[in-house]
Amino acid sequence: MIDLRSDTVTKPSDEMLETMMAAEVGDDVFGEDPTVMILENKIAKYFGKEAALYCPSGTMTNQIAIRINTQPQDEILCDQTSHIYNYEGGGAAYNSMTSIKLLHGDLGRFTSADVQDNINPDDIHYARTSMVAVENTVNKGGGSVFPLETIKEITKVAIDNKLKMHLDGARIFNALVKTGDNPLDHGKCFHTLSVCFSKGLGAPIGSALLGSKEAIGRAKRVRKVLGGGMRQAGYLAAACIYALENNVQRLKDDHRRANQLANMFEDKMYVENIISAGTNIVIISVAKDKPVKELLAAWKKKGLLAVPFGQNDIRLVTHLNFTDDMLQKTTEILA
Repeated sequence: MIDLRSDTVTKPSDEMLETMMAAEVGDDVFGEDPTVMILENKIAKYFGKEAALYCPSGTMTNQIAIRINTQPQDEILCDQTSHIYNYEGGGAAYNSMTSIKLLHGDLGRFTSADVQDNINPDDIHYARTSMVAVENTVNKGGGSVFPLETIKEITKVAIDNKLKMHLDGARIFNALVKTGDNPLDHGKCFHTLSVCFSKGLGAPIGSALLGSKEAIGRAKRVRKVLGGGMRQAGYLAAACIYALENNVQRLKDDHRRANQLANMFEDKMYVENIISAGTNIVIISVAKDKPVKELLAAWKKKGLLAVPFGQNDIRLVTHLNFTDDMLQKTTEILA
């Protein structure tokens, strides 16, 4: 079966498994797991931040970031496509008692002017605008990438208005490989960053929250109350270290295959629109007379899995377990 539902469906390679089994571990809740500490130090240094906190998921790191960057009755600015708004179960309201104001960007990419225009006045009738959340790459934007200069401009507005900047970097490595940007430059733009190891990098589980030592100290308390403390987590952290050291540059292969995959839909009569921003996500809009469920069922019978992504949309995501041979087979299936 060719599985393009997500880049989270990957399985650890033999080399990754060997690294995991050889890991030195301890109790991470007691701060005694040496492999977790190595990972946290490594990823914090990668983006030029003081500290990091290893967590089970990107949803948790995003939710912890919201909790430590806001107060009840605050408001977060993010794009209408953002993961924290669409796919985290209303967590901002439930966990932090904050509201969200949606911006309307280009494939999820908004501008500094959008932020400036949507900051609430200092008036008791309005929620306090306190945080800006940037998602890079943008999942619902077909893997679209925020230009670094745009992020810097947003950061200036945020600093001028005393707003916290948070990066939902579930696929930040895809963005960095696409643009060639220095991760240190991204780190300078954000108070907190959520970085995922279980998507494009292929680790079985885990994300990290990055920030100052003070912020990560507070984040540990929130992780505890959310039930995110893990014990001998070094086995999992070892996989993340392996992924970080071996699976970043190979993301170019995923991007190349996604581009070829997008080209396959150009001549399909049932496809009305294709969104593919040059990373590893392809979104197709299907004609209304071609039900998405029926199309997905037909593909599944032929050995291809994808997911519905809206009423008339389908998302396909390339990853390290999707090979050139599978790409050729996909061509035959779609034909």
